[in-house]
Amino acid sequence: MSYSLTPGYRVPAVQRGLSPAEALLTKVNAGVGGAAVLSTMTMSPPIVVFATVGAAAAVLNLSPGPRSVGRWATVGYRRLRERTAPQSMTAAPGETVTWTLHPDHGTMQDPARRSAFHGAFDRALVFAAGQARSAGIQIHATHDVTLDGLYATHAQTISLHVPRGLAARPARIIDTVAHELAALGDLQEIEPEPVLVVVDRGRGWCALEDGSYAATARVTGWPEEAEGDLMAKMLLPRTIDRSFSVLYRPLPAGQSRRSAKWQRAASAAFTLDQVARDAQQDASATVHGALVDGAALVDLDAYLTVWGDSPDAVLDARDQAHLAADRARIRLDWLTGQQHRAHVMTTPHGASTKKGAIL
Repeated sequence: MSYSLTPGYRVPAVQRGLSPAEALLTKVNAGVGGAAVLSTMTMSPPIVVFATVGAAAAVLNLSPGPRSVGRWATVGYRRLRERTAPQSMTAAPGETVTWTLHPDHGTMQDPARRSAFHGAFDRALVFAAGQARSAGIQIHATHDVTLDGLYATHAQTISLHVPRGLAARPARIIDTVAHELAALGDLQEIEPEPVLVVVDRGRGWCALEDGSYAATARVTGWPEEAEGDLMAKMLLPRTIDRSFSVLYRPLPAGQSRRSAKWQRAASAAFTLDQVARDAQQDASATVHGALVDGAALVDLDAYLTVWGDSPDAVLDARDQAHLAADRARIRLDWLTGQQHRAHVMTTPHGASTKKGAIL
């Protein structure tokens, strides 16, 4: 299994270049630009046409990614239109199953057993990727830590979502993935609690109906030397309640190969730094070998939520989490303006969300 937050494998969701809205605007811009160029073959258009197309191209395409103008325009529109996460965000049609998972004692502490744990999880992702011609199956893992004095309570869930119409027999996929996950420890099917409604929000936090306050960040990068203990590093702060989740979107074999091919071509064409280009070529060679061995590429989204009993407490918890992430060389983006939606991603309901729900 090849999945990474670092470039060279493919541009994953956590480093997405363009959101769906930006992609649509870019296509519109490309269409208008193409029409303007073709019109020169019949008549010379006014110079203002080229100026307009050039300005649109600069706004849409010169700064793609999490800081692009299109992203913030979409975020601002959502802030005005929505006060909480709409039901359609987590009510995608299809089959969704959630299990609680309790790994065998000592699994995460022993490097050999931890490697076997990840190997079994990889097999589940590879199987899910091979059950459809197009991407859409999503596996969502969450880990919650609640502190009570000197004691910490850990809860881990794994959810599987199969969109409607993607597979003829979703039960076959669910049963087989459950069999793979059952090898990781004690697996029990549950019905997740309803998503808490947001009753108030501020800059960088939201207040929920149960009286708690939350702040959520997207994980935009972690070091390759994490060696499978990323979750332990993200849960390092021992003084705050926190939730961590990873949303996996395994890609079918054909799409994995095309993604690897186009990623390699893009890195060769648009990377001017020779050292960065060589690093990406090494990563591409590793991915090529993994694909030859039957692996699949996986699109990732990772989120961290910290909890508090007041706005000041959750902002302080956010600062503590940021410091711990800096020590582990993990990069966080606190998603200003999207807190009313982002907290859903660290609940089991995040399994059925569409890509682009959180920009």
